[in-house]
Amino acid sequence: MALRTFQISTKMGISAALFVLALIALALGAVISRAEAGAGLGAADVAAIRFTVLQAACSAVFSVVLAVPVARALARRRFVGRGALVTLLGAPFILPAIVAVLGLLTVFGRSGWVNSALGAVGLPDVSIYGFHGVVLAHVFFNLPLATRLLLQGWQNIPAERFRLCAQLRLTPRAMFRAVEWPMLVQVVPGALALVFVICLTSFAVALTLGGGPRATTIELAIYQAFRFDFDLGRAALLSVVQLVLAGGMALIALWLVPTISVGGGLDRVMPRWDARGGLQRGLDVAVIVSAVLFLLVPLAAVILRGLMGLPQMPAAVFQAAGVSIGVATLSIFLLLVLALPIAGWIAGRRKGGVEAVGLLGLSASPLMIGTGWFIVINPYADPFDFALAVTVVVNAMMALPFALRILVPPMRDAVQQYGRLSMMLGLTGWRLWRVVLIPRLRAQIGFAAGLTGALSMGDLGVIALFADPDRVTLPLQMVRLMGAYRMDAAAGAALLLLALSLGVFWICDKGGRWRAET
Repeated sequence: MALRTFQISTKMGISAALFVLALIALALGAVISRAEAGAGLGAADVAAIRFTVLQAACSAVFSVVLAVPVARALARRRFVGRGALVTLLGAPFILPAIVAVLGLLTVFGRSGWVNSALGAVGLPDVSIYGFHGVVLAHVFFNLPLATRLLLQGWQNIPAERFRLCAQLRLTPRAMFRAVEWPMLVQVVPGALALVFVICLTSFAVALTLGGGPRATTIELAIYQAFRFDFDLGRAALLSVVQLVLAGGMALIALWLVPTISVGGGLDRVMPRWDARGGLQRGLDVAVIVSAVLFLLVPLAAVILRGLMGLPQMPAAVFQAAGVSIGVATLSIFLLLVLALPIAGWIAGRRKGGVEAVGLLGLSASPLMIGTGWFIVINPYADPFDFALAVTVVVNAMMALPFALRILVPPMRDAVQQYGRLSMMLGLTGWRLWRVVLIPRLRAQIGFAAGLTGALSMGDLGVIALFADPDRVTLPLQMVRLMGAYRMDAAAGAALLLLALSLGVFWICDKGGRWRAET
């Protein structure tokens, strides 16, 4: 009843959603107007499309398949620091891509730790560049995300099912078939689709670890056509292809990622009798330790090398850091202006299909939007004067899908619990937000703001198209230092970027939770 009669900021929500649609539609229309369909795609473009799909598919499969044993081990083990470890699994998602790439280069690069060890024993070097390097970096980013999705599935299995399996004396293999496999059938397709979409639109990884004729993604091909050849027609045509691929897969991901429900239960934490054996315990410990090392060693490499590179950073790094902080702050503000009314609109509806509006930010490539807005602005003004403004807007739109996923469920709960009472008290508009919604959403608002700020700090997308020497963000300044082979200075900038990204996230998240009502 409350959901039907009690509406939250319907006009504001629809207006915000239309604003997002208009931004993307205008950019898409401009791109289509310049796309030279008759010219078709060249051999290099077809190769880029094939490479993009192949690396995204392999990255998704490896990420999810490797996440299954990690999530299973975490689901059936209790140990000191487990909560901190599960929280740590979210760190790579907010980690700036260029920072993680530098960490991987320090470990697996030509003169990295692994090759140094191999050379010491007379073995040939390994190369991180090309297809396998791009896949390795994507697995580093998305293995934790897939693990969190699968771990949620395990935690939603009623504890009574494990008790029943123990009473029936089922073997670990039989228990996996009877209880865990049905859950994986529900969760794994959605996780695969989501990781596939994220890898389709990856740019920083391909820019630093790919880039060769046989290791170019669509995003990188758009960048090269725009920055190096200034071929707007080719960039526009590739942008349309990118939108079709990413948009189609994003819709599939929205359809496949359900609210996990595998039956009712009392939700008691029960021992896992199938995992008491020494072999099972040893396998779980080995899996958890391997995952932790895979995630922490590159981060440790960034910190160690960055500490040595701090004195070598030029003054331009600090100027770029200031620009990044300003961009992140404005992105957070715009994100909240868009996400809160849209979330309120969605929460007041019985069906959640309108959440697809937010998904447009994930399916629309940042470089496609940047190309489209360059085409729109170019006849009337210098597009480079609007570089930071376009970057702020795109960063907010990229974070919008994640923010809606964070905000909509608790807002629906608030509508169901307090909707009728709010109607009786005549609470509407700003009073409704101030008295009812914001006090109960402060933690989620802070988390969404922190996520947006961290993603914005580390973004290397639109700014790579529009940037000029005087106005660059910290990630782009890092890329320029790496291109000039000033790796120590780049490492110092990476450490600074890491500290700023995590700091922005912590401040927003902690501020939202401080004295938040539960």
